[in-house]
Amino acid sequence: MRHRVKSKRLNRNEAQLDSLMRNLATSVILYERVKTTQAKAKMVKPIVEKLISAAKKSSSMNAYRRLNAYFPDKNASKKLIGELLERYKDRQSGFVRLTNLGFRSGDSAPVVLIELV
Repeated sequence: MRHRVKSKRLNRNEAQLDSLMRNLATSVILYERVKTTQAKAKMVKPIVEKLISAAKKSSSMNAYRRLNAYFPDKNASKKLIGELLERYKDRQSGFVRLTNLGFRSGDSAPVVLIELV
């Protein structure tokens, strides 16, 4: 039974899922657009939104430390604080867009493009 289970697991254990989400969020910040499956994109979208919002709210040093604790690559936090905060200073939310691309040929999984607006 799935009673009171709030999130999907994507057939991974807790550590694998955490690592997947951290790496995917890092890729979205660094490359600004990533092609992935719809299920993964729907799971990582609120994470990226919260990271950008947290970086906007905190003082620069505190935000930098919090982002470094989350991202496995330190260049992601540098890019987020250096470049992306200027772009989103007037925007309150809606930093990430999902665009459907169709289905993958191998297993017919729905593929989407997740990109920063």
